[in-house]
Amino acid sequence: MITGYPVRPRGSADLTGRLALSAATTEGARLRTEDFHAWLDERRRANTFRVDRIPFAELDGWSFAEGTGNLVHRSGRFFTVEGLHVVEEAAPWGDGPYQEWHQPIIKQPEIGILGILAKEIDGVLHFLMQAKMEPGNPNLLQLSPTVQATRSNYTKAHQGADVKYIEYFTSARRSRVVADSLQSEHGAWFYRKSNRNMIVEAVDEVPLLDDFCWLTLGQIGELLHADNLINMDARTVLSCLPHADTTPDALLSDAQLLSWFTNERSRHHVRARRVPLADLPGWKRGVDAIAHEEGRYFHVVAVAAQAGNREVTRWTQPLIEPVGRGVTAFLTRGFGGVQHVLVHARVEGGLLDTVELAPTVQYTPENYDGLTAAERPAFLDSVLAADPSRVRYEAVHSEEGGRFLNAESRYLLVEATEKEAPQDPPAGYAWVTPAQLTSLTRHGHYLNVQARTLLACLNATVVRR
Repeated sequence: MITGYPVRPRGSADLTGRLALSAATTEGARLRTEDFHAWLDERRRANTFRVDRIPFAELDGWSFAEGTGNLVHRSGRFFTVEGLHVVEEAAPWGDGPYQEWHQPIIKQPEIGILGILAKEIDGVLHFLMQAKMEPGNPNLLQLSPTVQATRSNYTKAHQGADVKYIEYFTSARRSRVVADSLQSEHGAWFYRKSNRNMIVEAVDEVPLLDDFCWLTLGQIGELLHADNLINMDARTVLSCLPHADTTPDALLSDAQLLSWFTNERSRHHVRARRVPLADLPGWKRGVDAIAHEEGRYFHVVAVAAQAGNREVTRWTQPLIEPVGRGVTAFLTRGFGGVQHVLVHARVEGGLLDTVELAPTVQYTPENYDGLTAAERPAFLDSVLAADPSRVRYEAVHSEEGGRFLNAESRYLLVEATEKEAPQDPPAGYAWVTPAQLTSLTRHGHYLNVQARTLLACLNATVVRR
């Protein structure tokens, strides 16, 4: 036996209990829930926020590169808008049809930090949240993680101010790790983009700065029921919290679930390659937008933004603006007294591994207008036609406001019938428990960002009960 080396417990035995207590606590020690909206309004009045659409020619530091036509920044940093060519070939086994498409896509290779700082206050874990302006948010100001920064931000490539609280996420001496994993961003609009999703607990006192507030998980759970309030980056980090597994039973064992998912990744043969943005088939560049010739999917546009409390207070940038509001939903059923949700092994051209677990439905309905019932996406019409009495959760949440303009989705949890969603689902779908999804968030590139949002919302419905 090797001796002389210290060993530590593999996990914190009391962490799940502390998280459960925080989730059950709906009044914070520092800010009452009933006072939250007044606090947020005060932060909105304390700063100047403005976003204006501009033509591409007015972008400062951005230009279309000669030859490729890619939209790039003169520094070579931040991100680029390029073209993507995706081909999904039918596997020798399985039922996937041949598909091919071209689209613009954002390439941002650097890995950012999305981090929430926790601290025990009066015996209850609280989480430090930030009132942060993003130019693409429909209401501009939303609640974000403590730190929401690209590498360019926290290394000050933009010559801006320091990122507040970043030291708690870059120095092991300042905090203890609760959760830390690389998670994907939107695979339909980002090319192989990942961010580090972190939750750390401070070991010392934490100064409270302007635009930040301490909230319990119970308070955050209440706020997740409001439209456009908790931003996407906060939702994905919250989904990574290691909640207790109170329902160890499931239709599929963990080994069966991983085997099913591995098979799904194996049977999809997807080739995605970057191509020049110039002359991208089906897409036309105008003075102030790059748009699809059918008017569907999304546009690439440009904005000028101003925010008095950002590291850089004025800037211009491109944004992706979707056409229409998305509908994103988990169908849910109980089996043997255990809640399950129906996941979809979904192909997206920008994902690192091309397939991740997605909600049952993740579509913009307008993109499928005119199709026959047989041609429309599976389960979409069941969700759209669901009786309100079977909707267990519903809220409109915006997507990444730093790169997408007015990108909203209607997020739902819908109780399904056997006829709508049988126990033996179609190929590409599987029934899993929320606890199984939570265990997968400890690892990267299993759940897509929309599934992680719904997991955070599902946990919020448990809080409300």
